[in-house]
Amino acid sequence: MRPSNTAAAIAARRTQTKAKLDRVTTAISQLRRDRGRLTVRAIAERADVSSTFLYENADARALVQNAVTDSHTRRQAAGQAEHHRIEATWRERALNAEAELTRTQKEILVQRQRIGELMGQIRDFDQMVPGESVQHLISENTTLKHRVQQLSQEHRKLQERLEGARSNLRFSDKRIAALEAQLLERDQP
Repeated sequence: MRPSNTAAAIAARRTQTKAKLDRVTTAISQLRRDRGRLTVRAIAERADVSSTFLYENADARALVQNAVTDSHTRRQAAGQAEHHRIEATWRERALNAEAELTRTQKEILVQRQRIGELMGQIRDFDQMVPGESVQHLISENTTLKHRVQQLSQEHRKLQERLEGARSNLRFSDKRIAALEAQLLERDQP
């Protein structure tokens, strides 16, 4: 082989390699823009080169490693940002829950104090009215209930008597009217 053929073959090989490296660079840019996964296989398919080329060529290997490393770094940063965003919402919820818990505890304390005051008033009332007085009030109440029942029965009986008296009065009015009519008929010849 002649030296000019060898030089031409080497130049052609370098041109092919440069074209492949340019396609690899373009493929990496497209995958980043499309938010595709940057892997050796994906870059090789997009650039239309073999995976072997990407592993054996030092420049191609460096491009791929830099792209993959950069991609991992970006994904980690995005993951961290998402984690911080989620963490912030949970932190806010926790702070809100703590504030609500504090408010609820204060409300419970106020309610307990009010219950204590009311219990004290009940105790004071019990001391004002001795046990015998309470028993006396209960018996007095029972007596009054019986008296109300008796009065209700008497009222009913009196209502019935009044109704009977009214009925007798109507009957006697009719009878008197009939007798007066008979007398008038008799007196007329």
